[in-house]
Amino acid sequence: MLPLERDLERYIARHCRTAEDVPDLRQETYERAIVGAAGALPQVTRGYIFTIARNVLIDRARRAKIVSFDQFADIDAAWDGDTDATERALTARDELRRALAGLEKLPPRCREVVRLRKVEGLNIRETAVKLGIGHHTVERQLTLGLRALADFMLGGEGRIKRPSQLSRRREDAQ
Repeated sequence: MLPLERDLERYIARHCRTAEDVPDLRQETYERAIVGAAGALPQVTRGYIFTIARNVLIDRARRAKIVSFDQFADIDAAWDGDTDATERALTARDELRRALAGLEKLPPRCREVVRLRKVEGLNIRETAVKLGIGHHTVERQLTLGLRALADFMLGGEGRIKRPSQLSRRREDAQ
C-alpha cells in the first residue's frame, strides 16, 4: 500500500473539502484495507485501495451536514481504477464545464450556431435552414463564436471581437 500513498493522497485531496482531512481519510482508508484484507489479500492492490478511498469519501460526504451533489457526481465518475485515466477524466470534466460557461457567454444567435454546428453536428446548409439565416451568416457567426470560446478557454473574457476591433488593436499595438 505504501507505494500508492502519494497517488492516494492526491486522489483524496482532489475530492476533499479541506486539506486537514486528507491524513484522516488516508488513515481510514488504510484501516479499512487492512481489516478487509484480513481474510485474503486482494489480487489488485491499487484498485482495492482506491475503491476503498472512494467509499470512504462517499461515507464522509453522506455524514456531512451539507452535501454537494456535484461532489458525489465527481467522486463517482472519477474512479475507474486508473489514476491517469481518472486525472484525464477530471481535467476533461473541468474543460467541459469551462466550455459550457464560455458558450453561455456568447450572444444567442452565435451560441445557437456553435451548438448546432459543433454539438449537434449539422452542416452549414442545415444550420442556415434551421435558423432561417444565410450560409455566410452561419460561417461568420461560427468563426466569431469559436474565436470567443477559444479566448475564454485560454483565460480571456470570451467576448466577440469584430474585425474592426481586431484591426484597431493591431494599430494600437504598433
